[in-house]
Amino acid sequence: MQSIFDRAVDRRGSGSVKWDRADKNFGGTDLLPMWIADMDFPSPPGVLAALRQRVEQGIFGYSVLTEAYYEAVIGWMARRHQCEVKREWIVFAPGVVSALNFAVQAVTEPGDEVMISTPVYAPFYRAVEEWGRVVNRCPLKRSDGRYTFDFEEMERRITPRTRALMLCSPHNPVGRVWTREELEALGRFCLRHDLMVIADEIHSDLVFQPHTVFWNALPEMAQRTILCTAPSKTFNLAGIQASNIIIPNEELRRRYRSVAERHHALSPNAFAEAAVVGAYRDSEAWLDELLVYLKGNVDYFCAEVARSLPKLRVLPPEGTYLAWVDCSGLGLSPEERQRFLVEKCKVAFNDGSSFGPEGADFVRVNLACPRSTVEECLHRLRTGGC
Repeated sequence: MQSIFDRAVDRRGSGSVKWDRADKNFGGTDLLPMWIADMDFPSPPGVLAALRQRVEQGIFGYSVLTEAYYEAVIGWMARRHQCEVKREWIVFAPGVVSALNFAVQAVTEPGDEVMISTPVYAPFYRAVEEWGRVVNRCPLKRSDGRYTFDFEEMERRITPRTRALMLCSPHNPVGRVWTREELEALGRFCLRHDLMVIADEIHSDLVFQPHTVFWNALPEMAQRTILCTAPSKTFNLAGIQASNIIIPNEELRRRYRSVAERHHALSPNAFAEAAVVGAYRDSEAWLDELLVYLKGNVDYFCAEVARSLPKLRVLPPEGTYLAWVDCSGLGLSPEERQRFLVEKCKVAFNDGSSFGPEGADFVRVNLACPRSTVEECLHRLRTGGC
């Protein structure tokens, strides 16, 4: 039986970064874009209906958030994540990347260090360095193809200048869904060293095993955490620019809001509330179906790489729709590999080096697309000589 997610949507010419900028950004022609993290699926009917209703009202002036928005966020966190959230804890942001920048400024001063487990989503580095802070890089430990926190190395690398830790949970790009035990150990490390935590949980709905909200693993950390959530990855709403930043600590929330206000980034656009409410209130069944489809794509891609692409090795993601592919078997430098993939295979993947030096042998592949796109990707890799 065909899934609703099997339908291919032609996004060319729509202003899509993923599709309309791939050839230019990668320096190729007729590339199959499987890079930037948005999905090739239409958003759910509940979201589309809410947006249509908003459009039909016809006036798009300055907007504020109503109780419907707060109730939707609170209800979602309770149902999907067993996490109690109070209305006053929620602060609107145009995006999680913006929130990471505001959060770093809220919890540190210029010259302070922020510890980051690498490889990691590139905006983590910029959110620290662009504001005069210092990245305290601590690589994840890789053993038997699985990444874990390296607590011994973290203890060695922490200094009196380290004031905060940035957590990516689930982790982008390696695809780990951290266990409750891992997160509790991380929380105890942060308590021991008096660290504030900026937790990016934007992929927390896109998991193939249970996800634990960071402070649910160690409740004492709730007062030390800025939790960044959003419907953008879950429901393909990145262009709507609506994120929910959850901060239980009143003083920390005040400091965060003060920074965001200086950047004029607390006001929602005219479509933000409709999208958030339509997603969290009316689209849960759609997400459940999506997760089955994504898991099918992940399993199929991993199996086919193992079967027919001997120079590649995939680390199967436990969450996200992003596959972290080890290309060391190609025997190419990162620059040579990118030229090979673009010129010979005609595919556009994220270069692993952009996530840190630990990613030099890797590419990140976006599998949130119809199965036919995954099949075409594998065909191009085989034809190109992988």
